[in-house]
Amino acid sequence: MEVLERLGVTVEFPATQTCCGQLHFNTGYGPEAARLARRFVETFAPSELVVSPSASCVAMVRGHYPRLAALSGDQGLIDAVAELTPRVLELTELLVDRLGTTDVGAYFPHRVTYHPSCHGLRMLELGERPLNLLRAVRGIDLVELPGASECCGFGGTFAVKNADTSVAMLTDKLRAILDSGAEVCTATDSSCLMQIGGALSRQRAGVRTMHLAEILASREQHAAGGSPSGSAGASR
Repeated sequence: MEVLERLGVTVEFPATQTCCGQLHFNTGYGPEAARLARRFVETFAPSELVVSPSASCVAMVRGHYPRLAALSGDQGLIDAVAELTPRVLELTELLVDRLGTTDVGAYFPHRVTYHPSCHGLRMLELGERPLNLLRAVRGIDLVELPGASECCGFGGTFAVKNADTSVAMLTDKLRAILDSGAEVCTATDSSCLMQIGGALSRQRAGVRTMHLAEILASREQHAAGGSPSGSAGASR
């Protein structure tokens, strides 16, 4: 919200919003996911644009809500989903494509590497948008992540149901992050950052994770990198 307001966007955060339903959908609870999709549509229908700092949530809304609506057989929901989904954007899509900017006035004098989440990379095809935003941050030392396109092993319930495979994938990702020499690993999905950050913390690796939005919100007065102090509805 701080980044968007800095750019002159009026941001509203509807208190009635809940989960987008991805967890339910991925676990096979279609009717429950459809109810959450209906709530999402009703909550954000008045918004000019809906932005989420989560590629996986946006992928759920744009990629799977139409199917959920069709399965419900509710023509009203089908029409509402079709009307809303084109207005649902991931944060870097909004900044680069709609607002036409990569320089958001950020300052972050640290060595950073970027992990592209699977949903952002493969479903939303964010491409260079996150990297272009990072390249425009003053003071940053952006370093390449070896094997960047490889999954971190989270995958929602995959990490629970296939723990051994998930840990093996995570181990490879951690080695790549440490090999990069970065102080900070960033991504567009908090789920990936939770998976990676938890392992880095347990290993006391000296590397922290930060969401891309946190880096973009950083200014010179809080350069240490902690959480800094049209219209869009904001979804978490």
